Amino acid sequence: MIPQRIGVFDSGAGGISVLKSLIHSHNFSEIIYYGDTARVPYGVRSAETIAQYSLEALEFFKTFDLDLLVIACNTVSAYGLKAMQAVAPYPIVGVIEPGVLALKNKIPNKASKILILGTKATIQSKLYSELLAFEGYHNTFGLATSLFVPIVEEGIFEGEILKSTMKHYFTLYSQTPEAIILGCTHFPLIADSISHYYHHNPLLIHSGEAIMEYLQNSYILKSFENPPKVTFYASDSVEKLEKIAKIWLAK
Repeated sequence: MIPQRIGVFDSGAGGISVLKSLIHSHNFSEIIYYGDTARVPYGVRSAETIAQYSLEALEFFKTFDLDLLVIACNTVSAYGLKAMQAVAPYPIVGVIEPGVLALKNKIPNKASKILILGTKATIQSKLYSELLAFEGYHNTFGLATSLFVPIVEEGIFEGEILKSTMKHYFTLYSQTPEAIILGCTHFPLIADSISHYYHHNPLLIHSGEAIMEYLQNSYILKSFENPPKVTFYASDSVEKLEKIAKIWLAK
């Protein structure tokens, strides 16, 4: 199967960072993006609620003849992916496993210090740390940095507010990480600020880059001369989502 028409699902706008990588690949003819903006954020919800919302998103995608669905949300990948895969008629790929594989390919030293950033729900799932431990990485630390999400949603990618928030969180981790997993699809938009906070510039694992690498290694993909047609849908205010996308995709 050669996926050409794919869907992208996120709880809101964060998945646009993944969408950007998918667009730039020129490997797809059409992308349907759906953001559940009426119920964002998912990262503060219970596991049961996240799984239910994820299954409801599948109902939306039933109206499209998809070849593949990308879950561009770490929280949904942690709590809703398996339930979605069990009932969907097409492959569904999350972002957590690709992120771990991307780190494995770039950091061969299993003793490396790895910092995992994410929403409260993603960190509490311990899925990143468990998958990393399975690969032999045991020097990991999960840090819930949920306030980064509304900061990014407000279009704040640098400056004093972000610096103060980073200091608030990062002082909880006293070590110097060799790698940081950006375990929320909002976080690549503040990747430069995170990197600058740590003066040694640690390796940053970006969900969009990781998922694209995973798809290229797992599927036969076509190459298209033109970028894909992208259509946005939202459970609330698609106009706001499109406005955010225009800004973020140009960043």
